[in-house]
Amino acid sequence: MDIQSVDLNLLLIFDAMARLRSVNKTAEAVGLSQPATSGALGRLRKLFNDPLFVRTGSGMEPTPLATKLAPVVQSVVQTIQSEILQQAGFNPALADRTFTILTPDIGEVAFLPGLLKRLRLEAPEVRLRALAKPRSAAAESLERGEAELAVGFFPDLQRANFFQQALFTTSYACIVCAGNDSAGERLTLRQYLMARHIVVRPDGREHELDHFLNTKGWHRHVTLELSHYMSLVALLPGSDLIATVPDDIATVVGRHIELKRIDLPFKMPQIKVQQYWHRRMQSDPANKWFRSLLYETNRRAPGAKLPG
Repeated sequence: MDIQSVDLNLLLIFDAMARLRSVNKTAEAVGLSQPATSGALGRLRKLFNDPLFVRTGSGMEPTPLATKLAPVVQSVVQTIQSEILQQAGFNPALADRTFTILTPDIGEVAFLPGLLKRLRLEAPEVRLRALAKPRSAAAESLERGEAELAVGFFPDLQRANFFQQALFTTSYACIVCAGNDSAGERLTLRQYLMARHIVVRPDGREHELDHFLNTKGWHRHVTLELSHYMSLVALLPGSDLIATVPDDIATVVGRHIELKRIDLPFKMPQIKVQQYWHRRMQSDPANKWFRSLLYETNRRAPGAKLPG
């Protein structure tokens, strides 16, 4: 017998008949009409070349072949229902796996500390991996399942087949070394543009600030371009350099070196920080749990700063 020629729905009919010994009760149990159920029984008899169930005074009694097949068919039906059709749950306390997040180094210092604390309590065997990839590569990584989430500012992921959830809205801060006497508490537009700037573009990505300045036709004097925000810790002290960075980075860098924040003569653009995932992961229990945990540990009220 070729399994490709078998309608597996017939196994449901067989299992119900073996238990209920009645065509009418079987029809009701499987949600078919009585004629449709009788037709299915006819196909089963032809398939096995055996009457299978014979009408007697006490009901439809199984033949020896049906009696032999009954426990096997019941096991198959239960396995399909419990292990294939019933969606598996996710128990974080017992999970032993790695979750991968796409985020630049700003995300590593901003999002991971709170997440790690919760994981230690709720999922001690779960591991994290943070990867920095160009925005153009993020979509493909999520599509392939190479990462569960992308967290940060990823405008390229605002497209079909991707879901997104807002975590918070922030802006930029203009910072210099605290000992930089050449920079006052406020800069004119000309002073800002002519200053010696450090610009950080992880993976060469353009920021909302770049776009904002370009639309105004304003061009900064860039002395140094970097790929990592945390390099500012070593490069700002003792220099006359100026950096305009996301507010969270200014907060983190300020925990390591003494900084001075400077007011600018224009309103900084806003950054909408979100988490993104691909449609294929939308109903996955593990992904649902993980993105819920990341949201709980990193969402902020409007105007709230990075927790210390």
